Amino acid sequence: MSFSAKSLDFLFENSLNDSKAWFNEHKEDYKKYVVEPFSELIGRIAPVMLEIDEEFVCDPRKLSRLYRDARYAKGKSIFRDYVWYTFSRPVSEKRAVPGYYFSISPNGFDYGCGFYCADSSTMAAARKLILADDKSFKQALSAYKKQDTFELYGELYKRDHYPDETAEKRDWLNRKALGVCCESKEFGLLFSDGLADKVAEDFRSIAPVYKFFTAAAAAKQ
Repeated sequence: MSFSAKSLDFLFENSLNDSKAWFNEHKEDYKKYVVEPFSELIGRIAPVMLEIDEEFVCDPRKLSRLYRDARYAKGKSIFRDYVWYTFSRPVSEKRAVPGYYFSISPNGFDYGCGFYCADSSTMAAARKLILADDKSFKQALSAYKKQDTFELYGELYKRDHYPDETAEKRDWLNRKALGVCCESKEFGLLFSDGLADKVAEDFRSIAPVYKFFTAAAAAKQ
């Protein structure tokens, strides 16, 4: 089944009520309108993701939790109003791994590729590959320029650290974090059967970007 307005209505109302009691009373709505369509989306995209990286975990049971960890929820609502899934290799505490993600909220949906939390050594390794004109970066840049769905994300430094490099390189080099994303309010697509095919094709188009991030993570090691 596809996502629907009821999927987003549930996320909004659950966050608004911010109550475990309310959530428990509406748990079946959560399963029907959020978990089931997300599981179907993951299943339909999985073959393409495994073409990109055979080590990806494609398990709907790994869908993000709606509620926050109590240790970090001080001053915040208990329940988030968004849900996401990340296609990545098994996560190890010893390394930061890049991945693809897809997320929905009452405001729409977003998807992309990058690091959830790239540490300084990973970013340093990425910059080194860029400065060396490494093949992985050149292929990533080429793929990025050929598409118009995703944009680079990551907070920029206030000062240009690489004034002698090309504008294209500086756009990648001067970021504290690095990734590409698409934010959309195209609800007609979100609620359609064509969503999975669209997302899968977009993910395939930026596979070289993912491979560059993977090369940076490996170089860091």
